[in-house]
Amino acid sequence: MAVRAITFDFWCTLFRDANSEPRQKLRIQTFADASGVPADKVEDALRYVWGEFTRCHREDQRTLGADDAVRMTAERLGAELAQEVVDRLAVAFATAILQYPPVPIEGALDAVQAASFRWPVGLISDSGVSPGTALRVLLDRHGFTSWFDTMTFSDELGVSKPQALMFETTATRLGVAPHEILHIGDLEHTDIVGIRAVGGKAALFRGDNGHAHKSTNADYTLQTWEDFLDLMPDLV
Repeated sequence: MAVRAITFDFWCTLFRDANSEPRQKLRIQTFADASGVPADKVEDALRYVWGEFTRCHREDQRTLGADDAVRMTAERLGAELAQEVVDRLAVAFATAILQYPPVPIEGALDAVQAASFRWPVGLISDSGVSPGTALRVLLDRHGFTSWFDTMTFSDELGVSKPQALMFETTATRLGVAPHEILHIGDLEHTDIVGIRAVGGKAALFRGDNGHAHKSTNADYTLQTWEDFLDLMPDLV
């Protein structure tokens, strides 16, 4: 079956996760200031919380959000916070990425633009403590937004990759069947497994993920976005 649409992952595919350390420090200090708990204890609690985020993503195939991070951190610390403080901290956690943002990977915008000239194009991204609303701002800042026909984020849909709903919803919005999509992402257990399960084609992007599987069930492997540009004529 011919490819009739292209979809892209966000993290380690279009954007490199720069500035994660100052972003984390901002969240730690903001929570410490609001709760009165020492920053080192907040840091320890958040380390546990991020582990739970990862477990939930892998085992339950859904992503927790900024409000979950605040609630779980408070519970871990035994801190009682007023609801207005919880709400304020959730906003601070969610928007920290806008102060200390990731950066586009070299050639990513060119790849999205090139794809959009030939196919409907979508984004399929797991989110988390940085929600889809924040990731949309980053995409817009760097000129990606106008090239996408639709964007699907796990926090907005309620499930994460590799759940079929992530790919089926995007396919419907793009006006194609799921098996007509080529999805490009960096994670075998979410991107590759997910799109293959609905009959679509998969491309593993290795360019920014040093932990990407050496063996893969993807149809294509890309080291750089130049590789994708070279591949495009074969997909038409």
